[in-house]
Amino acid sequence: MNNNILESLRQDYYVSEKIELNQKGLFANRNYKMGEVISDFSSSEILDHPTYLTVQLNEVDHILLHPIDLQYINHSCSPNSFFNTSTMKLEALKDIAKSDEFTFFYPSTEWDMDQAFLCRCGETGCIREIKGAKYLSIFEFEIHRFSNYIHSKYLSFYSLEK
Repeated sequence: MNNNILESLRQDYYVSEKIELNQKGLFANRNYKMGEVISDFSSSEILDHPTYLTVQLNEVDHILLHPIDLQYINHSCSPNSFFNTSTMKLEALKDIAKSDEFTFFYPSTEWDMDQAFLCRCGETGCIREIKGAKYLSIFEFEIHRFSNYIHSKYLSFYSLEK
């Protein structure tokens, strides 16, 4: 990626400390419309196992994100963005205002997460324990968007028809 593209991406979002949670987040530096591409992404490294920083592409490939700032997108049970692993684009799931934090639903790209955690998003319908798509109810599966791999895996795993 050339420096002009990288600089343009940095102007569209910024990393900031979330002191109350002792973590960083990624925030919009402009408005986004639902369906708009926030950023292209690729892998800085491909691993054969999940970590708390990877996004799952298929059964064996888990990527560390590039641009690296995308690793600061935190989980929400009512996300505003989605890692589309088929197109390798981060997409807005709803309108996002300047200064809003980008969030995504971690199970949307993770079958069985490396590190489960208790969600503190505070959203209506919060599922509390985040472990991966493998552990979601059919209701939770039907209200979220998932990567093509996770969608197929879920349907196959539970022998469901859509």
